[in-house]
Amino acid sequence: MDGVDKKAGSSDEGARDLGQDRPHSARMYDYYLGGKTNYAVDREAAQAVIQQFPAIVTTARINRAYMQRAVHFLAAERGVRQFLDIGTGIPTAPNLHEVVQAVDPRCKVAYVDTDPIVLAYADSLLTSAPQGETSYIEASVTSPEAVIDAVREDGCISFDKPVALTLHALLHFVPDDQDAYGVVERLLDALPTGSYLSLSHCTGDFAPEPWQAIVDLYTQNGTPAQVRSYAEVLRFFDRLDPVDPGLVVAHRWRPTPASGPSLATDADASLYAGVALKR
Repeated sequence: MDGVDKKAGSSDEGARDLGQDRPHSARMYDYYLGGKTNYAVDREAAQAVIQQFPAIVTTARINRAYMQRAVHFLAAERGVRQFLDIGTGIPTAPNLHEVVQAVDPRCKVAYVDTDPIVLAYADSLLTSAPQGETSYIEASVTSPEAVIDAVREDGCISFDKPVALTLHALLHFVPDDQDAYGVVERLLDALPTGSYLSLSHCTGDFAPEPWQAIVDLYTQNGTPAQVRSYAEVLRFFDRLDPVDPGLVVAHRWRPTPASGPSLATDADASLYAGVALKR
């Protein structure tokens, strides 16, 4: 299957409701990053968030830079060659597979998302190096067993070898009433020893009032959200061995020159991130 790029899921996305008449969290994130895959309704909602917390643009860029550092580390220093990226979002170069396949072209990446707008742009994720493989799977993180079943059926990655599970800027869209901790536990249970979890999560620890307003804005626009404290985010890593420096504000996780905003404060970031090993 080397060099094969696959898209699993609905084949009639052209006829599906892409929500172009209402704000969409993936398109808002694209706007924060300076992308062009967004509409006026997304920009209006994003500007309302920016009014509450102008540093949200910095937060998004710090998150993106963290993703690139984390997966490069896992490929280059920990030898991981399989990546399961859930909550992929709209493609933004460099995508995860481009980062890890620059380390080793044989890396395989299964992208998972449930939003129709992401499916519509998924072709940009299916540009694997000839020696590797990428796949796009339509499934929801809130149904972890269905995600695992879909990944097994897809066959891009195998659960017989270590997998890096990446949940970047995703779990703050899985409130407690959707059992966020149980979701992560069940996903990790399916992975073999030697696998890793890389996670980033927005927090209100440094600016509680603006972040509560942001949560309210997203919820009012149809996207449930919940920011979490340091202790609450750390709980996602229960039973795992943290990789140095542990769970930290995202721009402090193994920073490298020219990797994300260089003068950001912890409050600007408002994002915890970390990597841990499953033994």
